[in-house]
Amino acid sequence: MTLTLWLSLFTVCLLGAMSPGPSLAVVAKHSLAGGRINGLATAWAHALGIGIYAFTTLIGLAVVLQQSPFLFKTISYAGAGYLAYLGYQALRSKGGVAEKLESGKQTSLYISAREGLLISLLSPKIALFFIALFSQYVSAGNNLPAQSVIVLTPFIVDGLWYTLVTFLLSSPRLIEKIRSQASLIDRLSGAVLILLAIRVLLTV
Repeated sequence: MTLTLWLSLFTVCLLGAMSPGPSLAVVAKHSLAGGRINGLATAWAHALGIGIYAFTTLIGLAVVLQQSPFLFKTISYAGAGYLAYLGYQALRSKGGVAEKLESGKQTSLYISAREGLLISLLSPKIALFFIALFSQYVSAGNNLPAQSVIVLTPFIVDGLWYTLVTFLLSSPRLIEKIRSQASLIDRLSGAVLILLAIRVLLTV
């Protein structure tokens, strides 16, 4: 895998993690209600779910490519359409990080980790996102080191991002800054996702 290709994967994974959604709400809830340890448990359990999705999607798409190139192209085009849709939704989003932050009752570390894992594993949007995203990286993942990088990148990026969120939630001033930049995050995410969709269409 080239550095350029990895940077594109890293960027999209980061923006995907930063985009407001149910995952952010769950991490924020446990960080605010249970404290930093609960937030970290939720963050890395969520990242584990992301890593599982990344691994299964990469292997599954590789099998599809080998067995039916036509079906793989069809999935890739559908994935490009989905990425473009996500980008459009992000560009027109009126919400942001602030609307997703919510507090909750005190919970155990087990419950925090369980909710973090389940919110990633049971989200159909995450499954579709990985199918759309990884369709362009399958050919690069033709050996174990490359496959490891493709799987570990979203796992580590997701875990580190929500770790940062957990630490930020202990600083009211920083939370206000996140709220003020929420719309910018949405617009940036939308633009990158649309550009990625175009890239998929041009390279399939």
